[in-house]
Amino acid sequence: MRPLQISAETAQKLAEALDVPIEQVMHLPQHILIQKLVELERNESGNNNE
Repeated sequence: MRPLQISAETAQKLAEALDVPIEQVMHLPQHILIQKLVELERNESGNNNE
C-alpha cells in the first residue's frame, strides 16, 4: 500500500488531531482516515453546540 497523497502540513495537523504518530497517519488506508476525520468533525461540531 502506498502512502497517502497529502502534504506534510496536512499530515502533521491530522496526527495532532488524531493523537497518533505522523507515520501512522501516512499509512492509514484512505477509508479509515476518512472515517476518523468524520468522527473528529462530529466531535468538534458537538463541542461547539454546547
